[in-house]
Amino acid sequence: MTYQPKSDFLQVMIARGYLADCTDYEGLDAAMTAGTVPAYIGYDATARSLHVGHLLNIMMLRWLQKTGHKPITLMGGGTTKVGDPSFRSDERPLLGPEQIDANIDGMKGVFAKYLDYGDGTDAALMLNNAEWLDDLNYLEFLRDIGRHFSVNRMLSFESVKSRLDREQSLSFLEFNYMILQAYDFLELNRRYGCLLQMGGSDQWGNIVNGIDLTRRVSDVTVFGLTSPLLTTSDGRKMGKSQGGAVWLNADMLSPYEFWQFWRNTTDADVGRFAKLYTELPVDECDRLGALQGAEINEAKVILANEVTALCHGRAAAEAAEATAREVFERGGVGEDLPTLALRRSDLIWIGENSAYLGQMSLAERNEFVSTLTKAEREFHIPASSLFVKTGLAGSGKEAKRLITSGGAKINDEDVSNPSEMISAEQFPLKLTAGKKRHALVTLAP
Repeated sequence: MTYQPKSDFLQVMIARGYLADCTDYEGLDAAMTAGTVPAYIGYDATARSLHVGHLLNIMMLRWLQKTGHKPITLMGGGTTKVGDPSFRSDERPLLGPEQIDANIDGMKGVFAKYLDYGDGTDAALMLNNAEWLDDLNYLEFLRDIGRHFSVNRMLSFESVKSRLDREQSLSFLEFNYMILQAYDFLELNRRYGCLLQMGGSDQWGNIVNGIDLTRRVSDVTVFGLTSPLLTTSDGRKMGKSQGGAVWLNADMLSPYEFWQFWRNTTDADVGRFAKLYTELPVDECDRLGALQGAEINEAKVILANEVTALCHGRAAAEAAEATAREVFERGGVGEDLPTLALRRSDLIWIGENSAYLGQMSLAERNEFVSTLTKAEREFHIPASSLFVKTGLAGSGKEAKRLITSGGAKINDEDVSNPSEMISAEQFPLKLTAGKKRHALVTLAP
């Protein structure tokens, strides 16, 4: 872009790569140089933890506060009951109030690690849109708010148009989501003087609706700013791993597994991710991204440490690095290791009650296991299964051949029996097939 902003916040957004688009660069820049700007991002409560896909926008809120402005984290206690249809191929499953409240409780802890909710003009606010959405009178809402929306215009937004172009159903319930999100912006402006909504670029249509509604109803100018939708350099959606979503809550993904996700960043993404997900100076991020060979692996360790320290604390980051070095770097492995994250439900429980355990749901099983002593937690998995699950062997037969021929190691020790049972207490593990193929296997709490 050619515009050179004066405000610290917009300078950071541009320099670090957070900015995809803005509804009015000069107007927002002027507002930010004139005083404290309250800005919000909304988070629907579709799971009890946020994931790495949310982290970029959380970092935007963090930089907003660090540059003297007021972040608002808006929990979607109301909008989650409808579900955001943006760029989805089907309707989200509807959640009940109790599940939504439980999810919000699970999400709250992450924000406190990134934002200061104390006192002062720039202190963060955590709000819930159920406060104004739950008790809306439908007829009054249609008359006072609905009349400002053009269906023709709503159908033209890419998030809706792409769904209809594929001839996929869009329910009337989902169609109302963009009206509710626009109303959020209006209410936040009325109640808290909020002047800016931020979100991913897939939220552009929803953000523009809110700006237009606020102008029409309150005759107030507000702004929108979007971040790019990130993919890794190899085309994968950011925040996804082989084991699924990379959660930010430690009880859903251990700090070690979180650290390992960042340690396995591809070479081409190191500098870019350092700018977006750490607070290292931009020059240092560029330096790390330009390293080659063995040095780029050390850069990945720095990236993993800095991101993990923000999310889980510096002690957790240092412990994860120490564990990783002990497990696989001791063996002279200098390449990126594919990582498999197992759950206890992936293992075999050997004990008197194993049949009983097998009849439980996953949640019941995890709760039951948490009551057992260490000696009672007899969870195991055959060595041959580990080599298959990590992709080091294509089948059970191939894994058995690999092991019986002396080509398999676990933690640099030879494995000779394909049926050798590996216990839960032995994780994390480094697996080696032949001389050059390796994988890391971790176990979630």
